[in-house]
Amino acid sequence: MTMLLPPDAGTVSAAPAARAVSVGVRVGTGAGSVLVGGGAPIVVQSMTNTDTADIEGTVRQVADLASAGSEIVRITVDRTEAALAVPHIKERLLKMGVTAPLVGDFHYIGHKLLADHPDCAQALDKYRINPGNVGFREKKDRQFGAIVELAIRHGKAVRIGANWGSLDQELLTAMMNENALSTRPLDARAVTREALVHSAIWSAQRAQEIGLAQDRIILSAKVSAVQDLIAVYRMMAARCDYALHLGLTEAGMGSKGIVASSAAMGVLLQEGIGDTIRVSLTPEPGGDRSLEVKVAQELLQTMGFRTFTPQVAACPGCGRTTSTVFQELAQDIQGWLASSMPKWRETYPGVETLNVAVMGCIVNGPGESKHADIGISLPGTGETPAAPVFVDGQKSTTLRGPAIAAEFKVMVADYIERRFGRSGGGGQT
Repeated sequence: MTMLLPPDAGTVSAAPAARAVSVGVRVGTGAGSVLVGGGAPIVVQSMTNTDTADIEGTVRQVADLASAGSEIVRITVDRTEAALAVPHIKERLLKMGVTAPLVGDFHYIGHKLLADHPDCAQALDKYRINPGNVGFREKKDRQFGAIVELAIRHGKAVRIGANWGSLDQELLTAMMNENALSTRPLDARAVTREALVHSAIWSAQRAQEIGLAQDRIILSAKVSAVQDLIAVYRMMAARCDYALHLGLTEAGMGSKGIVASSAAMGVLLQEGIGDTIRVSLTPEPGGDRSLEVKVAQELLQTMGFRTFTPQVAACPGCGRTTSTVFQELAQDIQGWLASSMPKWRETYPGVETLNVAVMGCIVNGPGESKHADIGISLPGTGETPAAPVFVDGQKSTTLRGPAIAAEFKVMVADYIERRFGRSGGGGQT
């Protein structure tokens, strides 16, 4: 039989493009410092939604986000009470052993808060400023410059984050007027994209003129539409080598926000664009803020950029799997692995690369289980109540009876100990 292959099929690569070359930025100091860009692994970050003046609540949420895997955490510094709280928040976190760098998010009066509260300026590891609302008219350049000078004085990194929703209106108006006079005018959306990129890069260059080194500058240009984000960051990556922060702002709630963020950032990451990411999800009332950290990690791990936690492959189910046993076992194993990771990172180095399969019937179950490090193929509807278990591609045993799920979980734990325990495989994979 002749196989039909698309043209150049032999030269098509499934690997992502090489990472865009960017200047690395060290955020924080000591053991908790993080390198963004410069070839470092793509960094996951998040932001609290507590009132920063609430010291206890903010400390608790920062600690939760860091425990979930947020390598940088941003907090809002919007008024005097928040600025006064920052040093106490930092102190309590360090006493708890939480070393993730803290970023202060400043708008409108950041120059004043940093100048009036030097303890706050020193406690933060990075400042985030938006050139669109750092000041207006004649105050804009002066106040932007003041924040940059304070960053230089305290030795801090700065993220210059332009935003579609608060774009410098004077700049946008000027560019719209210039475009209107062009013989081949662009549409308004294209001009706005151009203005956003111009604002971010021009502001970074201005910060360098003031004296802030490029290895202290991270850029972002946030938008809320997928195609706009892709277009804007392609332009940014083509025009500069600043470290880039990716994120779809106002992505939304639940599956909408997850899908939109993953679609936009997935395209850019595949093209080698982006040094740090944040998935901005609107949480349900009282919802778990760390969900956005988990989504960011899963995006990077699914695409093969980093590994954070063991993965469980499970079939979607069909008419052959009317029992919920395989669904319950997959959920149980996934939850158990995730909840164990904070401890396992120290006890079982390399365990984040583990792949487990929980399959629901004989059709694809044995084959998929063989591809995992350890996998089980549970009996489907009407099948013999037997569950073969495969370890490192070889059939190890067949489980039977009502305790299949519990016995398989014990086998997974034994496998982790044997392969990743310090007295065993030592984390080598």
